[in-house]
Amino acid sequence: MPKKVLLVDDSTTTLMMEEMILKQRTTYNCVTAKDGLDAISRAVVESPDLILMDVVMPRMNGFEACKRMRLEDSLREVPIILVTTRGEEEYVEAGYQSGCNDYITKPINGHELVTLLHSYLGE
Repeated sequence: MPKKVLLVDDSTTTLMMEEMILKQRTTYNCVTAKDGLDAISRAVVESPDLILMDVVMPRMNGFEACKRMRLEDSLREVPIILVTTRGEEEYVEAGYQSGCNDYITKPINGHELVTLLHSYLGE
């Protein structure tokens, strides 16, 4: 059974790009969410094997969503990778403090993204 990845971003273009990268290079199934609040509810229902989440989003940012996901028993151990344009040290630090497993910056390098996901999920 293929692994499931939850892609979270308020940009439809970014979601389409991430999904395209994963569909071309992996066998993972993708589900999407548009913001942090949507991500939490989707994650609880979908039980993803990994979450790839933007930081700067409306309604609830990725840091807060990550913190709240870590309070859910079913999501506590799910790897969360934050993906954002914000590469400043204070953002990276805030990401890890929120409970993420990894933090990468945009623009996304498809090869690096797939390599990172494989390190968490395997092929």
